[in-house]
Amino acid sequence: MKLIKITLLTSYFIFSPVLAGEIDASNEANLSDSLKAGKLKAAQICSACHGLNGTAASGGNSPLVPNISGQSKDYLVVKLKEYKTNKIEHPQMSMIAQMLTDEDIENVSIWYSSIKVKVFDPEKVLVINTLD
Repeated sequence: MKLIKITLLTSYFIFSPVLAGEIDASNEANLSDSLKAGKLKAAQICSACHGLNGTAASGGNSPLVPNISGQSKDYLVVKLKEYKTNKIEHPQMSMIAQMLTDEDIENVSIWYSSIKVKVFDPEKVLVINTLD
């Protein structure tokens, strides 16, 4: 019985979201100032197309709106700055990026890059066929 309790407690701490670097973003008290600012700006500007969680479920104005959750922070910063300076020309994104300050870009990038995604690898799935 003692071994079971130790195993359960060990499992809890190993797989605990807190220890895994995950936080409950629905509770603002758990967020750093950068995450709060990024979440707010994402809700105000980005979520219409990309969703607050970075998953473009509605497709925005185009079926080609990318999912950006879990994307690298540095990648998001670079792309937003390229849209802002028209290095990459896109009617909607260039206009939206120009409304963002450099601090907004940093914070939004921190927000979306902090979202964890699960990857499904079909090569590593065991399928049991029960055809008779």
